[in-house]
Amino acid sequence: MNTSFTNSKGSLAGARRDTTDWPNLTSAEKIQSIELEGFVVLPNLLNKDTLEKIKEELGRLPTKRVDYSQYQRTFSNIQWTDSPTTIQTIGNPTVTKFLGNLFGDDLICTSCSYTCADPGHPGIVIHTDSQPYGSKIFGVQASAPVLARVLFYLDDQTSECSPFKVIPKSHLSMHRDGNPYNRYLRHPDEIMVTCKAGSAVVINQKVFHGNYPNHSDRSRRMLAIAYRPAWAGPIGEVEDRDPAMVAKLPGHIQPYFRSLNIKIANFDQPNRPENMQSHAPGIAPSRWQPNE
Repeated sequence: MNTSFTNSKGSLAGARRDTTDWPNLTSAEKIQSIELEGFVVLPNLLNKDTLEKIKEELGRLPTKRVDYSQYQRTFSNIQWTDSPTTIQTIGNPTVTKFLGNLFGDDLICTSCSYTCADPGHPGIVIHTDSQPYGSKIFGVQASAPVLARVLFYLDDQTSECSPFKVIPKSHLSMHRDGNPYNRYLRHPDEIMVTCKAGSAVVINQKVFHGNYPNHSDRSRRMLAIAYRPAWAGPIGEVEDRDPAMVAKLPGHIQPYFRSLNIKIANFDQPNRPENMQSHAPGIAPSRWQPNE
């Protein structure tokens, strides 16, 4: 297994950096960004008190080291733990409103996990979260055709403290290099995205992304929550949630944990079905035009 650092400390000064004025984007511009660029930043979602409670809750969890580095720790399925403030974040109104507008559908939460990149973390290689036939790492659930992952940063990101990286527009490629199963150590067109604690990067699952190494002297903590539209189910059956466990969640969070197998797929679709619509704003270019 390749355990190389994705980027040297000396190379960070010359890294290409994102300069988007995220706080002033309209809702339409945010949708355009995640659809065309492959990502969007939603700043200042969590206040200081909420951040401290989340960090306290996640700090109690028994994290596990990943297979490629002792300096990257993770914990999955936070929704089943005693982490009330963190669980409330699943229903963050700014995030769920944005994704509701983006998807035009009910939201299904497919995962809720915690990662901590300690000093010495070598960086996550460039990859996609889209696995159209499933994979050993992500399982069949990754075959869902549409999914967005929300990365809540619990610590300020700096160039040396494992910031997010992305290759904008890479999800649009139809070239063999864009095979979603490909992985790259680094890329000349990668850009660095830094944001303050309490902000989130929302990514299109098909965009190539990763993060930089942690060359600093402190850890970088992150809460990652994935959502898909209800129609966009996986290609095969996946193990579903225990209804008894879902019933223990707060009432307003439970709808996000409906069956992971919900989908709308009509294999027997005819060429000219009855009752076809002639208006679909969700696929019109005007969805990128400000209407606020």
